[in-house]
Amino acid sequence: MAKGATFYCLFSCLFVLFSSTVSAIKDADDEKQQVYIVYLGALPSRENYTPMSTDHIGILQEVTGESSVEKRLVRSYKRSFNGFAARLTESERERLAGMERVVSVFPSPKMKLQTTSSWNFIGLKEGSKTKRNPSIESDTIIGVIDSGIWPESDSFSNQGFGPSPKKWKGTCAGGKNFTCNNKIIGARDYTAKSKGKESARDYTGHGTHTASTAAGNAVAGTNFYGLGNGTARGGVPAARIAVYKVCDAEGCGGEAILSAFDDAIADGVDVITISIVLNDIPPFQQDPIAIGAFHALAKGILTVNSAGNDGPKISTVTSSAPWVFSVAASITNRAFMANVVLENGKILVGRSVNTYDLNGTKYPLVYGKSAALSTCNETKARLCEAECLDGKVVKGKIVLCESSEGPIEAQKLGAVGSIVKNPEPDHAFVRSFPVSFLSDDDYKSLVSYIESTKDPKATVLKSVEAFNQTAPLVVSFSSRGPSTIVSDILKPDITAPGVEILAAYSPDSSPTETEFDTRRVKYSVMSGTSMACPHIAGVAAYVKTFNPQWSPSMIQSAIMTTASPMNASGPGFGMTEFAYGAGHVDPIAAINPGLVYESTKADHVTFLCGLNYTSEKLRIISGDNSICTKKNSKALPRNLNYPTMSAKVSGTGSFKVTFQRTVTNVGKPNSIYKAKVVSSPGSKLSIKVNPSVLSMKSAYEKQSFTVTVSGNSLGTEQPVSANLIWSNGSNIVRSPIVVYAMS
Repeated sequence: MAKGATFYCLFSCLFVLFSSTVSAIKDADDEKQQVYIVYLGALPSRENYTPMSTDHIGILQEVTGESSVEKRLVRSYKRSFNGFAARLTESERERLAGMERVVSVFPSPKMKLQTTSSWNFIGLKEGSKTKRNPSIESDTIIGVIDSGIWPESDSFSNQGFGPSPKKWKGTCAGGKNFTCNNKIIGARDYTAKSKGKESARDYTGHGTHTASTAAGNAVAGTNFYGLGNGTARGGVPAARIAVYKVCDAEGCGGEAILSAFDDAIADGVDVITISIVLNDIPPFQQDPIAIGAFHALAKGILTVNSAGNDGPKISTVTSSAPWVFSVAASITNRAFMANVVLENGKILVGRSVNTYDLNGTKYPLVYGKSAALSTCNETKARLCEAECLDGKVVKGKIVLCESSEGPIEAQKLGAVGSIVKNPEPDHAFVRSFPVSFLSDDDYKSLVSYIESTKDPKATVLKSVEAFNQTAPLVVSFSSRGPSTIVSDILKPDITAPGVEILAAYSPDSSPTETEFDTRRVKYSVMSGTSMACPHIAGVAAYVKTFNPQWSPSMIQSAIMTTASPMNASGPGFGMTEFAYGAGHVDPIAAINPGLVYESTKADHVTFLCGLNYTSEKLRIISGDNSICTKKNSKALPRNLNYPTMSAKVSGTGSFKVTFQRTVTNVGKPNSIYKAKVVSSPGSKLSIKVNPSVLSMKSAYEKQSFTVTVSGNSLGTEQPVSANLIWSNGSNIVRSPIVVYAMS
């Protein structure tokens, strides 16, 4: 019996060990799984129709060899295009990528989020001062893909709104304690980790801010602790809003963004605004925003996207697809200033959204490097990095830091304020205690004062508004081109206000989203291309209310060709059209552009053929019989019928490039347009337009022309540009021409 017991124990122990090993191997495999997006292109035709969820499960079963894969399937895209997101191992991903019907398989990327005077500044005045088409505006729906919305905000009040437009096919699935109304007509949440916990409510403020900027009601008497007092409103206050929450505290999932596009397109929105950017710059077939926007375009929906906040470095623009309207950010004629007053009476001009008042009391000044712990080197101390400063030295003083994040550490250790070296003095930040950002020169002056004075003291003044600064100019943080995906498409496309914008906010979050900030507000000040993006979405909706039948590319062209020219503010790529695109938006002029450059789905298919997409992949993406022929496979990207013209050439020797374009007359019949080329100062380009006169006899008539640009030894330091202007005496249709070389 003892032997039997021993054998049983040995068998049991081996079985347990074997089971544990198998379990460990299985757990290791599970750990290797990650969420991949499987893009299958357009929806299948009716004759080949299989219920999408069944089809997606079948594909997963085939690839994984598992009969039960429901837990693997994260999302199914089945309303506007075809695809799914699933948890896969690398080997499973490879097997999937090898299937003929699969366009692409890529990891679900984590993305990041990126007004009382701005609308007046760009020409959309309050009330009756601006021409509007109220009935059509009320039938216009803007889809906001962001971090949700705060539905109780006055900017989204139900007052004065009738029932939802008849074309609306969406739903209000905002979750518990979330109610839609006739302003917010739809809400969906894709961030909930478990069923029953969905909420489209905005807990960060970002989505509320962008939604109200695009289409918020007019709310009088709004301000941020007295700053920016006035009427906060969107570009189309009478329009409806549909909310698609894809971002939470952890970021914005690519698989969630594709779900939002899938639903927004099917729900019937007119314009999509998405102030979200990729951390990396992938090819179009691996970019959730480019994929979603392509299918939106096919359904007549314009997608507006922020260019990114990684400027002034060049080639940082993440929004490169020509069917996506990419927006750069500019300063306006208003700035928030918070000056520093020294004990000796000297005043240093600073930028800050500072709502705290030190009542003129002067506090001791301490330089970050002078307050360093022994474990911290001087470089980190200058920046006031975490766990670097001595709290005993810092407490009760105003601390000088050389990093915009330094004040957070200073406040944590008991400082009463902070003064920061500001390498980008063209915009201000909101901070949770008294802070002023000084230019390099003023900061050096302050350091000199500290080092030469026995008992240096200063105070930080509460912010005040300053007007008439040089504007508009592209703000330093706005991402620049050239695009790393398509070198011959000028990106970003357009520029709009994106600095110190006052708009609705979530009272669930502090204005700075820091633990020290106990303030809660209904309206807050934010800066970023995230704020510029909804300005253009609002303008696009505004233009559409006067031209309901226009396609997305026609609306985009109208906004681009009527934009105000902007001046280069310095040398190099980062201060040219690669910063601001076609120029600064002019909403009133965009209603009546005269001519437009229209590009259809077929044009974009040809464009993709020129980028070496195969016929097989192309048919899957387009959902039709599109093929890449010998002719369109050689199509040059620069010949896409785009409102701007750009070409990358060799920096040495002579060059000659030709652009082919077609314009559509959306103005008066019997109009004669004459071409004029205006070159930048010092430009040695030779530019010929053929024909140079276009006689438009009827509305919506199309005529084609070519632009030939030639020159010698361009070099790699500075792009060379010009403007092609078509004019009939009343309409001015302007297209930038940019030729460049990069080392």
